[in-house]
Amino acid sequence: MGPGVGDETTFEAEHADEPEVEAALGFRPSHAVNVSAGCDREIDHVVTALLTAAVMDVLGGVARVELLDEQLSVVADLPGVLGIVDDGHMALGAAEFLRAWAGHADFRLVK
Repeated sequence: MGPGVGDETTFEAEHADEPEVEAALGFRPSHAVNVSAGCDREIDHVVTALLTAAVMDVLGGVARVELLDEQLSVVADLPGVLGIVDDGHMALGAAEFLRAWAGHADFRLVK
């Protein structure tokens, strides 16, 4: 992961409409690792968040988490939040954020 690894042109094209991410983070992301679950049970969401945090412990990076309107007020005050963008529909955070969010009573990932 990092500059010069993989096809940065593809990543840039896919995320060209997200300039506020760069502004919130203070740097321009160049690569992504996607972690997702194809199931809808609560445990599937928790495992996905915790697996993503573990991957981040190894690779570094920032998590990009989609939010429902009612989740914003809860997520904004969690530790490890680096920014809220997309009119409050996306949180950017460290692995610490994912662990805190996964442990919160209102936790749920958006499909």
